[in-house]
Amino acid sequence: MSRLFPYLAVVVLLVGPAAAQTTYKHVNPSLQEATAAGMADLSFHRAMAEAMDRMTDDMAIPHTGDADRDFAAMMIPHHQGAIDMAKVQLQYGRDPILRRLAQAIIVEQQQEIDVMRRELSRLPSSAAASPAMRTHSDPATREP
Repeated sequence: MSRLFPYLAVVVLLVGPAAAQTTYKHVNPSLQEATAAGMADLSFHRAMAEAMDRMTDDMAIPHTGDADRDFAAMMIPHHQGAIDMAKVQLQYGRDPILRRLAQAIIVEQQQEIDVMRRELSRLPSSAAASPAMRTHSDPATREP
């Protein structure tokens, strides 16, 4: 073990700073990184960032004071964001396991959205809650 210590110290010194800098750089790559990675990679990152931005915007709802209604109203766009990102994975990804996972996410998250919409329609109406249901995940307002 004592003979491995110098090697481990070198690895920590070399890898540590790089690991500490791995924030959400992958979401909005710089032009230089995007050019180096290629246009397909730029398109992937842009599509993922757009899906995440839409999801975040749509999750910011006015709270009604009804935990059930607010939970469903926030989770619907969260699940739709997962669906949108899974579709991006299917468009750009090549790994067969991750592609199958993306397909499953689309099916399962849509089923859960359907349950939440059903429950929202069943819950007593709230004037403050109705705009929260009209997000990009609502078929009536979603762009094709």
